[in-house]
Amino acid sequence: MTYGSRYQFGALTCALVLSVLVPTCWSQSLTWLGTLPGFSRSYAADVSADGSVVVGSAFNAAGQWRAFRWTASEGMQDLGTLGGNESVAYEVSADGSVVVGFAFNAAGQRRAFRWTAADGMQDLGTLGGNESVAYGVSADGSVVVGSAVNAAGQRRAFRWTAADGMQDLGTLGGNESVAYGVSADGSVVVGSAVNAAGQRRAFRWTAADGMQNIGSLLPGDAAEARSVVPNGSVVVGVSSTRAFRWTVTDGMQDLGTLLFYDLSAGLDVSADGSIVVGYLIQAPISFCAFRWTPSNGMEDLNRTYARLLTPFSWLASAVAISPDGRYIVGWGDSGASASLEAFLLDTGFPRRGDVDRNGCVDDADLLAVLFAFGGRGYRNEDLNWDGIIDDADLLTVLFNFGSGC
Repeated sequence: MTYGSRYQFGALTCALVLSVLVPTCWSQSLTWLGTLPGFSRSYAADVSADGSVVVGSAFNAAGQWRAFRWTASEGMQDLGTLGGNESVAYEVSADGSVVVGFAFNAAGQRRAFRWTAADGMQDLGTLGGNESVAYGVSADGSVVVGSAVNAAGQRRAFRWTAADGMQDLGTLGGNESVAYGVSADGSVVVGSAVNAAGQRRAFRWTAADGMQNIGSLLPGDAAEARSVVPNGSVVVGVSSTRAFRWTVTDGMQDLGTLLFYDLSAGLDVSADGSIVVGYLIQAPISFCAFRWTPSNGMEDLNRTYARLLTPFSWLASAVAISPDGRYIVGWGDSGASASLEAFLLDTGFPRRGDVDRNGCVDDADLLAVLFAFGGRGYRNEDLNWDGIIDDADLLTVLFNFGSGC
């Protein structure tokens, strides 16, 4: 299907159901985030729980990358470097205050960083070698995961905390591993590691069980796990040419692809494990952002949200999704220039304060928060995603009471 027919089909579909879905359609929005001054491209990598903060990287004419943090009020902020000339941001804490990634130091070495407004960019060190990269951070920003080179020159997955520093998570019997994602509380780490046979496999790590091989879709596939839900029970990633969703009970499920596309990759998952986002590729190099759910399967976001797209714009990759599944960020073509650009997609659902996800903020949502009040754990009642159900969550329901009803 050509771009034009994709766009016309999506716009027509939304128009046909407009009488039924007016509140949902009009609450949706697509924001192109632009780029840093003097830079030509930008890529969004993650979004805060409430959709107010986006992090990623911008690319300039000199071929250099810079990590950024974006808000609607302040626009795109350059997070700087560690003394070198490049940096890349990969993930942000739930409240948007902690950013992680890598930056070059004055010696030209790539180092994992943890950034806050108060302390700036902090070098997290290595495992004895000269290089490290941070790919993931826990919801409160206290646990960072990634990969670092050890004294033997081997790349190893790490888990970092301020108290314990950088911990080597080992391998699956080979000599290399990389950690890409971490659960909200920092207790479960996922990534890829080489086994004794030299095969790359997706892993799930906990302090109690160590590094667990969660396999691949086919015996000969290389696989990597990219993201994990708060309780560690659902993992998503890519195995050879297919996106997968793994659960403790059912193992690894092939999420498939769409017609005309050769490859799919799962990059992130909502907190309840029901929504997976990523990208599709059509050879040789044609990208398409997707969203997968158990009920709808895999959908092209360009078709679903066609009414938000302008002529010649395109959503190429959905890189991250907020815990409640409402906000999606990634990169694509805004249609305004010849360069690629970061985007923030507000799908409009769930509404703020809609605990039970039925489209109406009402007594049921208020009671859900009251009955869970004081409880801990990252779940639907924890509306601000800070790990505890408290006054802030109750006020979110009250301020939005009656919305959608």
